[in-house]
Amino acid sequence: MVDEIAPGERKLAFVDGRSIVLFNVAGTIHAIDNSCPHNGASLANGQLEGCVLRCPAHGLRFDLRTGCMPGAGGLSLKTFPVRTVDGKLVVRLEDPAASPA
Repeated sequence: MVDEIAPGERKLAFVDGRSIVLFNVAGTIHAIDNSCPHNGASLANGQLEGCVLRCPAHGLRFDLRTGCMPGAGGLSLKTFPVRTVDGKLVVRLEDPAASPA
């Protein structure tokens, strides 16, 4: 439910067997894969500074809005679109453009 994650909070969820972390940043919900692209470390307990999440394993930083590291180049983590349907958060794991016809 939308009201389960207050601004500044996060929630670990499992969607279709995949570990996802939901963050509420100033009222906007962001969803990311709970796996650092560097070495697979869990990001659920990373330090959040605004929209930038720091991986607890090696300190890499990722913007939750884009999945990219601040600055030029670098690794990027998987982000997922989130919408609200009947008061519930819906995370879309697949890109419809990438789905077979």
